[in-house]
Amino acid sequence: MITAKMMQQLWAVIESTQVNTLLQFDDSDLIKLLLNQFANQQTIDAQTTHNLNTYIESRLPLIRDIAEERRSLGQGTL
Repeated sequence: MITAKMMQQLWAVIESTQVNTLLQFDDSDLIKLLLNQFANQQTIDAQTTHNLNTYIESRLPLIRDIAEERRSLGQGTL
């Protein structure tokens, strides 16, 4: 199960990831990167990893749109 706290942490990971990374990695590599960064912050079991993988995959267009917006605002290194 993905808790609200996990969602906040995941989006914090996404926001802290450089724009170029969010835009240049292919889908599977980006998902792996984000999951690894998240897992570095807390231990997660296989089911949670699967659920987060599915969630990230379904949100990739949004993640890339946000990255494009950050780049257009000159926030690419934030």
